[in-house]
Amino acid sequence: MADFKGKNVMITGATRGIGYALAEEFAKAGANLAVCGTSETALKEAAEKLSAFGGKVYVQKVNVASSEDCDSFVENTFKTFGSLDVLVNNAGITKDNLTVRMSEQDWDDVIAVNLKGTFLMSKAALKVMFKKRCGNVVNISSVVGEMGNPGQANYVASKAGIIGLTKTLAKEFGSRGVRVNAVAPGFVQTAMTDALPEDVKAKALEAVPLKRFATTQDIAKAVMFLASEDASYITGHVLAVNGGLYI
Repeated sequence: MADFKGKNVMITGATRGIGYALAEEFAKAGANLAVCGTSETALKEAAEKLSAFGGKVYVQKVNVASSEDCDSFVENTFKTFGSLDVLVNNAGITKDNLTVRMSEQDWDDVIAVNLKGTFLMSKAALKVMFKKRCGNVVNISSVVGEMGNPGQANYVASKAGIIGLTKTLAKEFGSRGVRVNAVAPGFVQTAMTDALPEDVKAKALEAVPLKRFATTQDIAKAVMFLASEDASYITGHVLAVNGGLYI
């Protein structure tokens, strides 16, 4: 496991699923954490659990589609820890439907959180990172951002946009010592996938050569690798963690 002792890590959407797994793995590796979400109750519960690993934990209710919220989160994190080493843009939502049935509002909502939110959080954090000429941003994209998926035009567009944003930020900030990468998960075992009917899960697994869903820890460890010194010469990369679903 990479050592993040004393490092200050921000994670969006970190109260459940992949986001909480990310926070827990970074906490186990010694990091101080700044985590955000949209539920104050869930944030309080996450803070209590994450504090048990010994690092400092700061939580804040944040709407990542709001520039004011993103700026405030970064500012308060910097005030709390004195520096910022890693940002993981994980926050995301889905509002699925076929394109002809998808409302404009559902399109806008998903783009606002998933893509605009990644842009706003990155913009706020990068202002801090490039001043000290070091830092890491890891964005959570998706395999569907590369291969498409019926019924998810808004989600797919947001995740494809994150890939383009990642590559652009890597080129803009590489000379300032900041690396920007992305992880593109495939099917991940979460409460949502656990609730799927068995026949639906079986059909999904047929397309995965490794014949299993990813665990949230699989995703967390990929993120931690990209944020670590082991990946010090990697930037602008999209790391596929999909079991061979899309090659």
